Formats: sequence, structure tokens, C-alpha cells
Amino acid sequence: MTSPAASVESMEQLATVWRHMVLDRNRDADVRDLPGIAVRWADCRFAFWNCVTLTDVGADADLLERRLAEAADIMRAKKYPGFLWVFEDLVDAEARAGVTAAAERAGLSYAFPGTGMAGDMLPVPAPTHPDLTFVRVSTDEQLRAYADLNSRAYGFPLEDGRDGLAGSTLWKREVHAYLGLRDGVPVTCAGAVEADGRLFVVLVATDPEWERRGYGEAVTRKALHEGARATGLTRATLHATVAGAPVYPRIGFEPNSPLHFYGLR
Repeated sequence: MTSPAASVESMEQLATVWRHMVLDRNRDADVRDLPGIAVRWADCRFAFWNCVTLTDVGADADLLERRLAEAADIMRAKKYPGFLWVFEDLVDAEARAGVTAAAERAGLSYAFPGTGMAGDMLPVPAPTHPDLTFVRVSTDEQLRAYADLNSRAYGFPLEDGRDGLAGSTLWKREVHAYLGLRDGVPVTCAGAVEADGRLFVVLVATDPEWERRGYGEAVTRKALHEGARATGLTRATLHATVAGAPVYPRIGFEPNSPLHFYGLR
């Protein structure tokens, strides 16, 4: 278990960044901050932009049960599916072992795990990789390639990823979003965006055909290098999937709260 402060930071970074992301996608997005629940729901086809997270610190079993039921009700009212994010270390020790069972009672099913991470490692050196050249996303074509890489990496239909990013001005101007090109073809991508005095790494993906070559680490370093150079920030945060979890400590990130993602049954 990590310190509550680290887990709170991880949760608050999600709430801050996702507010910008979902409002960029849908100006009428649901971005309510309710007691114990932050709603960040674009109601688009890209499931990652449809998010609810629990925000109580030290929730006991009874409070957790109530919040999970409330979150499930919110999700049922939406057109498109998304995820409930649960930061394990925000739940008290006695309730922690029963999170998945309580979620199932609320009508939720476990989707996949993740890990919050943070570190004071910036600036990082400019990265190099013998296979890759890097280009900042600045055109709709490049943004579509970025979306397609995420769809392939996470198993979404291409149309769903494009619905999350296509035409975004935010991603072309405010996110330090980079493609890694192999022989001119986009094979990996990563973005970094300023959030409350930190750089938040978002939507790192590598084409499944080109995994395990260090591409994800290289393009993440590029996004962090350029983001830190532009902002002067020294701390970065992210939420890692299982595939990414071994990579980020090599850059300087330290794991904090385990994450659990749930969807409606």
C-alpha cells in the first residue's frame, strides 16, 4: 500500500485531465463532482472518455457499497459504455478485499487492472531509437493515426478511437502528442499534457505487430522531453496498464495506488 497522498494525487490527476478531455470531445459532457464520485463522461464511442471514479478517502465497506451502486446508476443512464475507475488505496484496508464482490452486487463486472504512477524525473534527455523518427501531432491525418494506434492496442473498433480524437484542436495544440514512425509508418504514440503543475502522460499505444521493441518507452520519453521543455515542469503522472507497468519505472516513475476498472454487466 502507498501513502494516501500519492493515491489522492493519482485520482485528482485523472479528474483534472479527463475533465479537459471529455469537454474537448463533447461540450455538453457530464463533468459533475458529486459527493464521493467524479463523473467525466463524454458519452462518445471511445470508452476511455466515459469515466466515473470514486473520490472518498478511506471509504469503509458500507460507504463503498453505496458509492458503487450510485456509480452504476450513473453509468446505466448513459448511451455509450465506459468504465468505473477504483483507486484501491483510497478504500480502507478492511473493505479493500471485498471491492470486486461489492461491484458485482452493484451490477458491475471487473474489466482490467492498472497502476497509478508518478515521479520527479523531469527533464528527461531527448530520446533516440534506431528504428524510429518522431513527429508531433499537428494535422487531422496524424491525429487519426494516433487514434487508430490506440484502437489497435486496446482492441477497440477503429471508428471508436476516431470518435474520441478526430478533429480535436486540444490534441493538436495543447497536448504534446507524438507519433513514432518506422519507415514513415506510425507504429507507436504517446501524449503529455499539463495538469495542476504536472505533466500527465496519456494514451500511450503501440501497434501490436511492433510490441516489445522499446517503441512505447521511446515515444513516452519524447512526449515527456518536449512537454517538460515547453512547460518547465519537473513532476509527471500517469495510469499504466499491465503492458505498460514494467516500462515506466525505467523512465523514473514510481507506482502508487493499484487501479481497478469496471464496466456494467
